[in-house]
Parts: sequence; C-alpha cells; structure tokens
Amino acid sequence: MPGMPESRGPVLGVIADDYTGATDVATALRRAGLRPAVVFGGEPNQPIRLDGIDAVVVALKIRTVPAADAVRAALAAADWLRGLGAETLYYKYCSTFDSTDSGNIGPVVDALLDRTGAGSTIICPTSPQHGRTVYGGLLFVHDQLLSDSPMRFHPLTPMTDANLVRVLGRQTAHRVGLLPHAVVRAGSDAVRARLAAMAADGVRHIVVDSIDDADLDVVAAASEGLPVLTGAAGLAGALRRPGQPPHPAANTEVGPSTPLPVGPSVVLAGSCSATTLRQVAHARDRMPSHRLDPRHTPTPAEMRDSALAWMRDNVAAGPLLVYSSAPPEDRAPEEVDSVVWSDVFEQILGEVASLARELGARRIVVAGGETSGAVIQSLGVTGVRVEGEEARGVPWCVTTDATPIALLLKSGNFGEQDLLSRAVVGEGALR
Repeated sequence: MPGMPESRGPVLGVIADDYTGATDVATALRRAGLRPAVVFGGEPNQPIRLDGIDAVVVALKIRTVPAADAVRAALAAADWLRGLGAETLYYKYCSTFDSTDSGNIGPVVDALLDRTGAGSTIICPTSPQHGRTVYGGLLFVHDQLLSDSPMRFHPLTPMTDANLVRVLGRQTAHRVGLLPHAVVRAGSDAVRARLAAMAADGVRHIVVDSIDDADLDVVAAASEGLPVLTGAAGLAGALRRPGQPPHPAANTEVGPSTPLPVGPSVVLAGSCSATTLRQVAHARDRMPSHRLDPRHTPTPAEMRDSALAWMRDNVAAGPLLVYSSAPPEDRAPEEVDSVVWSDVFEQILGEVASLARELGARRIVVAGGETSGAVIQSLGVTGVRVEGEEARGVPWCVTTDATPIALLLKSGNFGEQDLLSRAVVGEGALR
C-alpha cells in the first residue's frame, strides 16, 4: 500500500468489535508506551502513514451483526493487518463479554485461529480499572456477578450467565477450559507451562482468571509469542514491544495533550446501560435535550424529521443532548410493525451528527458502541488521532481531515456520572 514504511510493520494488529472499544484499546496501548493508529470500518480506501506506529487498531461494528458477517469482517481486517506486517493479532471485545449464545466472540476467535494456524488462545476480558475481574471463570462487575449486574437487561446482548467457560462453550464447537488464579499468582513461567499443557490436551479457548493489573502483567508475559490474543483493553495495556522504552506520548494521568477544535458541542446517547442512564440524567438537567421516543413520534420518518428540526432550531443554544437511552420500564417495544427501533435510533443519531457538523459543531460526544459506529459511518470518518482522556478509557479523538472535529466515543458502561456534561459544559480535563 503506498505510503507504508518498508522497514517494518506494526508489532500489534488489533481488531475491535465496536468503535468505542477501538478507542478504549488504543488509549490503553498509548498509556503502555505503544504508538497506535485507529482506522474505522476495515481497510482504508486511502493510503495511511504508519511511520513510527507500533499498533494499528481496526474499528469494526460487528458485536451484534450475524455471526457469519462478523467473521467475514474480522478475517478481512486480519488479512489486511497481517499484510502490513503485524506480528500478533489481538481481538478486542467488551470487558462485559457482550455476546449471545450464537456469538460473536466464539465464532470470530475460531476464525482467527484457523486463519493464523494457531492451536489455542487466551480469553481475558479483565479490566481492573473498570471493575471487571475474572475469578473461577466467573466474570464480575465490581462486586457483582455479571449476571446480577445491569448487563442482564441489555436490549441487544443481555448477559444472564457469568460463567465464561459456559458462555463460550455455547458459541464454539471446540474445547473451552479455565486457567485458575492460583496458577496466575505462581508467575509467568507457571502460566506459560499451563497454557502449553492445555493446548496439547486440545483446549482451544483458555479462560484466564485475573483480578488486578499485576495478574495481567503475568498473563501478557506468559502469552508472548501467541499469534492470536483476545481480551478487553486491560490485557492490551499490559503488552509491550520487547525492549522498547515508554514513548513520550504515553501517560498514566487523565489530561490534555493538544488543544481540541473550538466550536459548538453536541451529545448523542444511545446506550441503555445503567452508567449512561445516570450520565444522561445529569446532562439533561444542564442542557437542552431531545429524546427519540416512538411513543411520541410513532414512525421513523416522524422521529427523524422531529430530531433534525429540533437540532436546526436549537444548535445556537448549545451544547445540546439528543438521546434514545431509557431504562427497561420506560422503553417502547424493540420491534413494532416490523420496525426495529434500535436500528432506527442509530440511523437518526448518525444523521443528527452529520447535521450538527454542517451547522458548525466541532465537538461531538457519543455514548454507546453501536451509536458510535453509526455516528462515525454517517460522518464518513476513516481515521483519527487519539488525544488525552476525559475519563479513564474515554479518549478524545480528532479527525485528520481539513476541518477537524473532536469526537468523544464512550462505551456505555464507562465514565463518571458527570462525564457527558463535563465534556461539553464543565471544566473537564481537556478544557
């Protein structure tokens, strides 16, 4: 591909299953001393410069698509990354293991293992900074089992089973096993030996217990050399290029790196996580807001026209909030008369983002992985540079086009209660 350095490619090629996951993992890599680039939607249609880049993150939107579609997109990204020279592939999924009984984590991991000829890999969604830990093969969200957390109410991927061995066992025909915490605490040599023994015994997917950053450092060291790794941003943040000192861009504190574009701000929220609902409620009290609600605008056309008209009428009064987020008891039925409202919400929020940019918005804050994907696609963004974080794992990204805009793509479960408001109203970290 023109513009690529001939000396070497990136040490790490990351395939993220949604767009907020991509920026989350890029930030973790940046903190670890690697220099990441983020590309949205698969292989870019224009040459990109990778001089000095250690990791390329391909942001896909495959978490909730049919499993066969997810596999095709992931393999295309894997082939492109390997063509760049990526030595290791890392499949990044959510730290709450968002999936259904048919996938998409298991099918994608199997496809990547088949493509690379690898016999096994690790499964490690641990992210201590966000309270996600794995013990006894059970995934915890802070002090709750995943199945007892608000994730059990997720409208697209309700997580009602915290046992990752059992969850993954329903998604793959291959053997799934557990590497227990006692082995992790024994050190990287013990983990390496156990991984080899389990692989020799035919275990393809190895769920690894891990409860803190020290555990992740052990797991990362023990899994060095595996062609395929899988996990959340926590494990990615423990990876290092051998012998490479931290890059000056790496930082462990939330804070600014360069000034953000100046102009009106818009918040778009589609996630229905408990965290986002609290953030939306906080923001709604501090800025004009418009809700996408099928009970008030019962057809997609009416909802779209109402939202766009509201944006045109109020953009000068910004910052503004447009949202579809709602608790379970306040949501309209997901599908009515063959209308799938989650798809409608995503499409309309993407169109609202495009209109906001046309009207001069220069900061767009988005809550939710699926919503972020829709917004990025509607805006036609192909790549960004990752700047400082507004909260841990929630970075500002700046587009690289002639008229740059700043994007804050927030996973539904991330951030403090005032995050959305702080990003556009208060004295946030980058203001």
